[in-house]
Amino acid sequence: MHNIRPRAGAGRLCKAKSRAVGWVLMALLAAGSWVLAAEPANMAVGGGSASQEQKWGIQVTSLRLSAHGYMVDFRYKVLNPEKAATLGDPKAKPYLVDQATGARLLVPRSPKVGPLRQAAENLTAGKVYFAMFSNPGKLVKQGNKVTVVVGGFRAENLVVQ
Repeated sequence: MHNIRPRAGAGRLCKAKSRAVGWVLMALLAAGSWVLAAEPANMAVGGGSASQEQKWGIQVTSLRLSAHGYMVDFRYKVLNPEKAATLGDPKAKPYLVDQATGARLLVPRSPKVGPLRQAAENLTAGKVYFAMFSNPGKLVKQGNKVTVVVGGFRAENLVVQ
């Protein structure tokens, strides 16, 4: 009988292929969520979405549960970078308030990645930006009305999809 052994380095090759497949899947998921966010959502925004566009220079494109309900994904399209500057301020600390319970959700901060939100000194018109809010215990659920606050910006009565 012959003794069959795996090739030298086969384990490393398998791990490398697994990593590559993982990166491709993450890229596809990110691209899919970007496409979803590119279409404006039918949201109930306090004072009407036209007032958000006029006052803050943004259009809320989506507010959805993500990461199996443990994150709330807020996305907005910048229409007027000067008016929307508050949302891009890296010093502003965004938070989301569930209107029914008063629970306040914050943007998590990772030591390696930093805060899970896009912040830029110079926002670009037409670009979609995001902020991810931690939802421990799945306090915020689909259909809940929430308020998103970033510095002086305040969007009330947004419905989580």
